[in-house]
Amino acid sequence: MKEFSLGVLASGRGSNFQSIIDHIRLKVLENVKIGTLVCNIKDAYALKIAEQNGIESKFIDHRNKEREVFDREVVKTLRDYNVDLVVLSGFMRVLSPYFIDEYEHKIMNIHPALLPSFPGLHAQRQAIDYGVKVSGCTVHYVEKGVDVGPIILQHAVPVRDDDTEETLSDRILVFEHRLYSKAIQLHVDGRLKIEGRKVRIDYSDNWEEKWNERQRAFIEYQKDKWAKEGKPLDKVL
Repeated sequence: MKEFSLGVLASGRGSNFQSIIDHIRLKVLENVKIGTLVCNIKDAYALKIAEQNGIESKFIDHRNKEREVFDREVVKTLRDYNVDLVVLSGFMRVLSPYFIDEYEHKIMNIHPALLPSFPGLHAQRQAIDYGVKVSGCTVHYVEKGVDVGPIILQHAVPVRDDDTEETLSDRILVFEHRLYSKAIQLHVDGRLKIEGRKVRIDYSDNWEEKWNERQRAFIEYQKDKWAKEGKPLDKVL
C-alpha cells in the first residue's frame, strides 16, 4: 500500500504535530509519513520538534506578503515533498482560496471546540464565558472560511464549574492528540466520503476496533508523558 505523505503547517508549539509523530513512531498510524513541516514563525517550537525527530522543515515568512503570494510559496514546498494530505497544527493563518483549491478535501484542521460553536481564537475561553456544560474538539476538512468545512470527528468533554481556560484547554488537548491521528488514518485508508456538509465514515471490517487496539500504545505513552509533566490524566480528565 502507498505510504501517504503529510505536510504539516504550524505556527507555534506544535503539540498536535508531536502527537502525530508519536502515533507514527508507536506504529499506531499505518502507511503514513511526515514529508515536511512548514512554519511561518521563525522561533516556533514546532521547528525544534522537527529537528529533534529528523523531519525536513522550512520556515517561510508571511510578513509583508499578500496572502496568496505566501500560500503559493507554501504550496510549492508541499509539492516538492509530494504531500498527499495537509495537516494544520496551530497554523495561525487563514488559507487563501488558491491554497484550498489546490488541495481540495485534502486539508485537515483540528479546533478546540465542538463546531459550529465557538469558531476562531480562544475557543475554550468562549465556551467558559458562554456557560456551556459540554465542549470538546473537532477535526474537519478545511474549506473557504474560518473553522468551516465538513466535520470528520468530534469528541465531547465536560465543562466543570471551576474550570479555567487552562484546565479546560488541557482536558480538550488530551483528546485532540488522540482524535487527529484517527481522522488522518481514516482519510489514508479511504474510509471517508464527503456528501455536502456530511462526512460518511466506513467502519466496516472492524476498522474502529482495530484502531482502538493499536491506539492503546499511544494512550499509555500519553498517560506517562502527562504524569511526568505534573498533570496526571486522572485529575485532568
